[in-house]
Amino acid sequence: MSGRRVAVTGASGFIGGALAAYLTGRGDEVVRFVRRAPVGPLERLWDPAPGGLDPRAIEDVDAIVHLAAAGVGDHRWTPAYKELVLRSRIGGTAAVAGAIAKTGRPIRLVCGSAIGYYGDRADEVLTERSDPGTGFLAEVVRAWEASAEPAIDAGAPVVFARHGLVMGPGGGAFARMLRLGRWGLGGPMGSGRQYWSWITLADSVRALTHLIEHADLIGPVNVVGPDPRPQRVVASAIGQALHRPAVLPAPSLALRVVLGEFADDILGSQRVLPFALTGSGFTFEHSTLGSAAAWLTR
Repeated sequence: MSGRRVAVTGASGFIGGALAAYLTGRGDEVVRFVRRAPVGPLERLWDPAPGGLDPRAIEDVDAIVHLAAAGVGDHRWTPAYKELVLRSRIGGTAAVAGAIAKTGRPIRLVCGSAIGYYGDRADEVLTERSDPGTGFLAEVVRAWEASAEPAIDAGAPVVFARHGLVMGPGGGAFARMLRLGRWGLGGPMGSGRQYWSWITLADSVRALTHLIEHADLIGPVNVVGPDPRPQRVVASAIGQALHRPAVLPAPSLALRVVLGEFADDILGSQRVLPFALTGSGFTFEHSTLGSAAAWLTR
């Protein structure tokens, strides 16, 4: 089904840009939220802070996909950057949710979120029903999702797209891993035993589109592939697809020196499964690690 008018925050980002192109290609009209003077009717001005979106800017949209936020892996985690990570998620979500509530219309909201909600859980199998974990990102995600309450209270169908590690050549953790892999340096990080719950960019975009179309899906939905694996297995699969070795490890201490506190999340383990997605009829183009690695390296 197509022909919707879908607003997207973060439409210039890694996932948002791919989603906007996909929706446009299938016949939807994509409205982009911008922080400069809008150019044309398909750009709308907003400020990612509470009260920063005029409800009149979304009166004509069928759905909003809210993805704009400061990247967790883009900078070393200083106290100031951690505050930015938190503030950008709470403020932007509050702006969108508040505007939806003021329209009086049940606009579908697909709100970005993350599997950081579950914290470091070793090899425990995690689903949407699992309890929250501990740590900075778990606290951020809880506050992030709570910021959508105005839209929920107003009766809008809100779903939280809890993304795992998105596998694509144009951004995210896997873009760096791909570069290292081409040099034969894409080996285990730390012990390599920590589970990585990945999804290809192509399937991420398809999953977000699925969530736009299925307004009966509300609450958390894990946007991950069905084949989470230990990080060293992921590294090996990418190395094999590149015909390069993937044996040189990155020691935990070195990662903490380079990444600071963010290293704890890279070294953390989250074995997350997409029960809500598959239960609603979604099928993956890349359901196995091997097919995903082959797609990534192409």
